[in-house]
Amino acid sequence: MTTKSALHTPVVRPEDENLGVVANIAYGFQHVLTMYGGIIAVPLIVGQAAGLTSAEIGLLIAASLFIGGLATLLQTVGIPFFGCQLPLVQGVSFASVATVVAIVTSGGGLPSVFGAVIAASLIGFLITPIFSKIIKFFPPLVTGAVITTIGLTLMPVAARWAMGGNSKAPDFGSMTNIGLAGLTLALVLLLSKLGNAAISRLSILLAMVLGTAAAWGLGLVSFAKVTEGDIFAFPTPFHFGAPTFELAAIISMFIVVLVILVETSADILAVGDIIGTKVDERRLGDGLRADMISSAVAPLFGSFTQSAFAQNVGLVAVTGVKSRFVVSFAGLILMTLGLLPIMGRVIATVPTAVLGGAGIVLFGTVAASGIRTLAKVNYHNNMNLIILATSIGFGMLPIAAPTFYHAFPDWFATIFHSGISSTAIMAILLNLLFNHMKLGNSDQQSVFVAGIERSIRPEALRNLSEGDYFTEGKLFDVEGNEVCVTADCDDNLKPAHEH
Repeated sequence: MTTKSALHTPVVRPEDENLGVVANIAYGFQHVLTMYGGIIAVPLIVGQAAGLTSAEIGLLIAASLFIGGLATLLQTVGIPFFGCQLPLVQGVSFASVATVVAIVTSGGGLPSVFGAVIAASLIGFLITPIFSKIIKFFPPLVTGAVITTIGLTLMPVAARWAMGGNSKAPDFGSMTNIGLAGLTLALVLLLSKLGNAAISRLSILLAMVLGTAAAWGLGLVSFAKVTEGDIFAFPTPFHFGAPTFELAAIISMFIVVLVILVETSADILAVGDIIGTKVDERRLGDGLRADMISSAVAPLFGSFTQSAFAQNVGLVAVTGVKSRFVVSFAGLILMTLGLLPIMGRVIATVPTAVLGGAGIVLFGTVAASGIRTLAKVNYHNNMNLIILATSIGFGMLPIAAPTFYHAFPDWFATIFHSGISSTAIMAILLNLLFNHMKLGNSDQQSVFVAGIERSIRPEALRNLSEGDYFTEGKLFDVEGNEVCVTADCDDNLKPAHEH
């Protein structure tokens, strides 16, 4: 009877915890504030490149918020075959900006962009089974490298935000902007240290509110335009015209979709590692399918490719709030903002510098989470250290030198301009080459291995007793009895912690 009950006991996943409506709204709103600047950046850039009016750009923004909310709900709540059911916020992918602008400015216009996104996303949907099978090639060495790179890649974004966001503005990089970012950062740290559990978890949101209030007190924020414009508006299908399908645009966009699939795979695996839940092949496939179907539907309402937001992965790591229902409420808030432009205008009053101060903590935490994962990797007498060094170094190239690939073909530059996809591709290939294809590997594979200082974990030392000695690969106690040093011990041998 006991065995039967145990067999039918449901497995409790950390992401399935429901914190209640009030907490879900509060933490969900914090997620929205964290990614709001990123989700409106793409329609702003594309709208300006397309020569749209302010009102039309507003429609692009509203559509992006609404579709981002729908995509987030699909990813977090999930239905059969769609949604990884993890705390991932979905929104317009920044990876597509360069390609979208190129299509728009080459004469194709927004209808050509929308057609390319639909076609490329449907092709991406068809190949998701292939991508979902690569999970076995994502050991901690690969995932740790990618997670670390995600955080490092986002740091320039935090720096630009802290400087004011708009490089053409006269106050870009001013002491006022950077000081406001510094104040927000200090508030995050202060609230995290002095507050109780609830305040600590909401430290990002509270710091943003207080930072905005300080900016308002200094006359840097105006709420005058909050009441200007429509209060309620539903995204109109095909407002910018029916999509057109051009082969060149579709091919260019498909390359972007491949990049998004790699980045989303990395984000799904990263958040799974951060919250301590299992992400298998099927779950990864469900997440990628949700990504692609959301991207295929988005253009119908005037939006673009969808993907998981890495900065919100950082927020999960900072707050320790693992519930997917919190992010589901973030999706509902995004949908509401898409239907209520007035609410979007309220959030838009948050100064970019305030976002920058919070971003330093958020993005730095992502990198720290990756370093924590890399601590699990064995670096003794193998090529793992050089795999890691090469992968992260390769991923940093487009970050350190944004024009590094400017002379390469467009398809190549599109893929490797992303530090995240660069690191992921290099780490996977090198891991396959050195750890799966062992033909040709030497006993001492790398000069880097020889340079590693030997170390012993403290827990290993605590299990030793006075007089223990090690010889010929075996551990003996003071009386000369062999001590077991592995989990699979002979019955006649006693484990190190019992002798």
